Order: sequence, then structure tokens, then C-alpha cells
Amino acid sequence: MNFKKSLYCLWIYIFISLIFFSCQKVEKKQFEDSYISAIDSLIESTTVKPFNGVVLMVKDGKQIYSKTQGFANREKKIPLTPENQFVIGSISKQITAVMILQEYEKGSINLNEPIRTYFPNVKQKWADSVTVHHLLTHTHGIRNLNEPLAFPLGSKFEYSQLGFKLLANILENVKKQSFEEISTTFFKTIGLKHTAYPSIENKKMITAGYTETESGNIIYEENTFQNYVAAGSFISTAQDLVKWNTLLHNGKLLKNETFKLMTKQYETRKHPIFGSIEYGYGLTFQKNEQDIQIGALGFAPGFVSSNFYFPQTKTSLIILENTAYKLPNFKKTFYHHTELLKTVKNNNQPN
Repeated sequence: MNFKKSLYCLWIYIFISLIFFSCQKVEKKQFEDSYISAIDSLIESTTVKPFNGVVLMVKDGKQIYSKTQGFANREKKIPLTPENQFVIGSISKQITAVMILQEYEKGSINLNEPIRTYFPNVKQKWADSVTVHHLLTHTHGIRNLNEPLAFPLGSKFEYSQLGFKLLANILENVKKQSFEEISTTFFKTIGLKHTAYPSIENKKMITAGYTETESGNIIYEENTFQNYVAAGSFISTAQDLVKWNTLLHNGKLLKNETFKLMTKQYETRKHPIFGSIEYGYGLTFQKNEQDIQIGALGFAPGFVSSNFYFPQTKTSLIILENTAYKLPNFKKTFYHHTELLKTVKNNNQPN
């Protein structure tokens, strides 16, 4: 009798458990459907400029959301595909930072040594005090290679494309190769097959970039590559940027101690879109949110991009557009990006 009673209780327990887990699955499915619907609503909204680009979200290796909308070439009416390559703007900086840090791990570069070591012929005295760390954190004060520092070294943050051009030159000095050769080898080694230095040949594969004029016309952008490559002109795809995040945030590119250096809070910047944000080496985050949301926005004429990673759930959100609306109002230019980030961050909590 006791055996039958125990067996009966076991079956009741199993039955209740099945109902409980089934309800959990239904609730999770309803939540995910609602979540995806909210993202779709943002992308397809008719109250703002039409989204023209690619959105990809991957959580712990599983694709959660993918959307491709608009044209790769407006004149020829060629639709975008997930495989299209975009210029990724300042997302390039974290790539350059990793290449510098890999040489640091080898002992080829000292982060706190004056850059005179790498530029013995520079006439300005700042070469005897500015370090690689200053270049990585935008605190060096170099505005022109032939002029003194614009402010006392390390006294403030001033966003600098030139600083990352100097980092590329340091890599060339150390490795005795061109930055194009260095980055090409780097991408091949880590398996990013669709990420590249924008050489003449590689530029043929990039989707066309467009800019909205003050009169509201959309024109082909001819000045996309005005930024230094190391600072803002690498090209990539959404899929490759997900791979990049997976490698970077899972210890495949840097040692743990070095990655902590990269994601350390060094400087605060008054950002035109996010307000007050913190800077590491090529990566940005809200104050003390390195473990919540970390990444970067990117802009190159005709291209608007975002690459953010949510470490707690191993989630990547990539947004790549090839049409820049509402310039110079970057808050409106990056409207889809900031709204999608809010949605993903608010719903992307650990289980």
C-alpha cells in the first residue's frame, strides 16, 4: 500500500512539474514574441526616416533576431543582404586596440613608455612624454604632428582620430609591415573572412553609402573614407562582428589580465548621443557597466553603425546602416540604434 501511495505521489509530482515547465516555456515564448515584435516595430516605424540596413542579434550562439531592409544600391535598386559589407566607423578603434594589446602581450610594445621609442625622428618634445596609453585613451593632446600639445598631457579627454593613426604607425614600426598587411593577416588569423582593410580591391565589395542633404535629398556619399583606417574605416559584416564579439569577450584574442586593461574605466566623455560615457581602450560603456553593456557606435560619411555586447547573457547586437539621415544631429542620425539598444538592454537580463 505504501509503495502504491509513493508511486501515486511520484506521478503527481511529475505531472505538476510538467505543467509548471510547460507554463514557463509558454511564458518565455510569449515574452520573446513580444520582444521581437517591439524590435520589428522600431525598424518598420513610419514616424521616422526609413531604416536602411541590417540588424542582427545573437545570444550565446543562437540567432535571436535578424532583419535586412532597404537597398545596397539605391540607384540600381539592389536590395541589401545579410552578407553586405559596411564601413564600421569608430568600431574600428577596438580592433586597432586589440592589435596593439597583442603586441603588448608579446613584449613588443610598452603601454607606458614614451612614443619617442617608436618615432625617433619626431621633432616635437611631446614624443618624450606621450605614451601608447595616452593615445588609446584620447588624453594625449596631439592635434597636429608639427605643433606642441593642445593641453597638458593627461589633463582631459579629447576624442582623436589622429591618435589611432599614430597607433597604426607604431604597429608598422614594430612589425616592419604596412598597416594594411598587418590588419589583413590579423583578420585571416582570427577567421574574420569578411572584415578587411579598405584597399582598392576590397572597396568593390562594400555597399554604397548615402547621406541626406539639408533639403532632404538622399545622395551617394563620395567622402566615406576621410577617416584614418585604424580609427574609423575598416569594413565588415554583421555576422563577422558577432564573431568578433565572441572572440573578444571569451578570451580568444587577449589574456584575461589584458582584457581587463582594455575594459577598465579610464576617462569620461560628454558624448553627443549618450551623454556621459566611460572609455576603455576602444570600448565604451556607461559608468560601471562593463558587465552590462559594452561596445561602440561608429560613423563614417554614409554609414552609421553599432556594435554592443551584453556579457551577462553573451548577447551581441549589431546594427549597420548605409544611409545617414538628419546630419549633423547625431541623436536623430542614430535614432534606430539608440532605441534598439534601450529595448535590448531593458529586456536582456540574465535568466
